[in-house]
Amino acid sequence: MAKPEAVQPQYPLEGLVGGSAFVNVTPAEPASRLALRARPDAVASLSKALGVKLPEKPKTSTKAKGRCALWIGPDEWLIIDESGADLMAACEGATGLFSAVDVSNRNTAIIVSGAGAEATISAGCPQNLSVDVFPVGACSRTLLGKTEIILLREAEDVFRVEVWRSFSAYALAFLAESGRAPMM
Repeated sequence: MAKPEAVQPQYPLEGLVGGSAFVNVTPAEPASRLALRARPDAVASLSKALGVKLPEKPKTSTKAKGRCALWIGPDEWLIIDESGADLMAACEGATGLFSAVDVSNRNTAIIVSGAGAEATISAGCPQNLSVDVFPVGACSRTLLGKTEIILLREAEDVFRVEVWRSFSAYALAFLAESGRAPMM
């Protein structure tokens, strides 16, 4: 009998890029992701277990040791770990009432960077992305064209667009086309 080989994950945007002289649109490196819902009594315990403080203020994020926690709603966070660590295992020691779901294979991300990053995303996002309103570290669930995304501003000219894999090709093509437009 043949020995089964481990299935290697497939990344839907691997090798794809877009943009112009003003903006780069590239797939983010693979990461672990956790959709987290928690009651207030579990927030401190989960923060300690995950090694990153869960933000409690709307549209904010926190980062520690390659792990980022994004506030998505009053009791909801998206945790992203760039090292690919097992986030479910990290939650095992937490106490209180919470729900944790590994969404690493549901989501993928696109990095939009450069002087034209804000304008590129604004072509399809109704949210005000000016740095005064949406500063570095800000995040929110919003729309890009016809798909839901979670948007994180990582630097003044760098955004992370978290999107479901099934919509990722559309989102990357939308951003690549938006990035080709001449900057005014």
